Amino acid sequence: MQSLRRHADGAVPFSVEFSPPRDEAGEQRLWRAVRTFERMHPAFVSMTYGAGGSTRERTVRVTGELALQTTLLPVGHLTAVDHSVAELRSIVGAYADSGISNILVLRGDPPGDPLGEWHKHPEGVEYAEELVRIVRDLGDFHVGVASFPQGHHRSLDLDHDTAHLAAKLRAGAEYSITQMFFDVDDYLRLRDRVAALDPVEGAKPIIPELMPITSLRTVERAEQLCGRPLPDRVIERLHRAAGSGPEEDRAAVRAAGIEIATEMGERLIAEGAPCLHFITLNFAKATGEVLTNLGYGVTTAPISA
Repeated sequence: MQSLRRHADGAVPFSVEFSPPRDEAGEQRLWRAVRTFERMHPAFVSMTYGAGGSTRERTVRVTGELALQTTLLPVGHLTAVDHSVAELRSIVGAYADSGISNILVLRGDPPGDPLGEWHKHPEGVEYAEELVRIVRDLGDFHVGVASFPQGHHRSLDLDHDTAHLAAKLRAGAEYSITQMFFDVDDYLRLRDRVAALDPVEGAKPIIPELMPITSLRTVERAEQLCGRPLPDRVIERLHRAAGSGPEEDRAAVRAAGIEIATEMGERLIAEGAPCLHFITLNFAKATGEVLTNLGYGVTTAPISA
């Protein structure tokens, strides 16, 4: 990704992921986080895309506003769920009309049940590899894809999953962003598998995705985004911080979550990760604290919640 090369000045770049707001209050919260992160100079920001296109119009609109109203480099998400090829081309055109040339391509999960059975649209595509080709054929787009440190839950095994990632990269994807994980060794093994299978494609950036956990409630959200249970040692650490009283010690859990994300970031940087990509849930404070701990010198005005 060109933006990563521009930031290669000795420091590992970082990027952040936003979600389309559900209402006016959510939109205000999103823009507070956007303006805070804008002062931190991420390599890029991405905007997610709801299952089954449930937030399609809002995602395209807000991503376009990020391009027009900020100094940030936005990456729009695109999934194949419940879309015909004609609809997919139309969405890519809408991104282009908004000045978006960076798109993260995902096959996506079935709406309502991410672990449910996948059904291809009768006039759509079966795999993200096909969607990569569609986007690349439509113009001068920079395309990224998803990767899975523990393997996608629909893959037969890790070798099968690695072959799918390599195929997406061969189709024209320039980089991948991993599913969130909490064991750095899983990321390193993924990187090694791709390099062993195809050294050319394995040289493309595999960007690790992190999320600072700030309460026990966000553990469930983290597991949904991972598609896997969190490691026992992580759960045990968070529960020790929560204490044995009737109420969770949220400050202690939050501190533990920040520490875990910081430790992961430190090791990923040491192991040569090309970028650190943070799920923010449209808040800036926790990610800002992790970045400060990692020495990014975040010196913004008071950070939003």
